[in-house]
Amino acid sequence: MLELRPTCEHCDKPLPPASTEAMICSYECTFCRDCVALLHDVCPNCGGGFVPRPIRPAQEWRGGVCLGRQPASDKRVFKPVDLAAHDAFAARLRELPPERR
Repeated sequence: MLELRPTCEHCDKPLPPASTEAMICSYECTFCRDCVALLHDVCPNCGGGFVPRPIRPAQEWRGGVCLGRQPASDKRVFKPVDLAAHDAFAARLRELPPERR
């Protein structure tokens, strides 16, 4: 189950569970849309791409399956990216679509 981390790893912007600004890579590295643009859609941790983070239903439509029963994480991961170093890293990856990385 996704952690639904509460903030952007780079800028520390709040990303509550229902945020449409939250983007994740396949390892759940979590960034806001603005930072994903700065990162050229290249995850600084794994080199993968980003997709919108799903929103867990707030209402219990099926027994036991909702945000109240499976709450979002409160674990903040704050690791601002060295953008100059990331630009060098991303230069060789940003032209490749994520499915080919």
